[in-house]
Amino acid sequence: MAEPTPHLSREFVERQRERLEGLRRQLLGAEQTTLARDRTRQEEHGAEVHDLEDSAQEMARQEIAQALRDVDEPRLQAIERALQKIEQGTYGFSDLSGAPIPLERLVSTPEAFLTLDEERRQEVRRPPPRLR
Repeated sequence: MAEPTPHLSREFVERQRERLEGLRRQLLGAEQTTLARDRTRQEEHGAEVHDLEDSAQEMARQEIAQALRDVDEPRLQAIERALQKIEQGTYGFSDLSGAPIPLERLVSTPEAFLTLDEERRQEVRRPPPRLR
């Protein structure tokens, strides 16, 4: 790991690394659990004839799982970026402007790689999600 950034202590950055790795395990574990549950359900029911209610419930489960993946994937990417920044010694500085990210923001959102104002500006520019 490179030297921690001047406004953050080595201990703080190490705690953040541990938090980020825990968050990553948690998100990946949830995805693996969902996949395993789907596999088990498929193995148990195989080619059985499903009634309309079973099909509707399965579609609802799939939609929920996809919605969770849609939320988790960008967060996983942000976590990976934050871990990369720790390795590079740039954790705590904005990817966009290079400005220091306030300690309070890093405590509440350890995967932050933009200041709050920069993130808000990007969200305003982002097109709305497409409906399926």
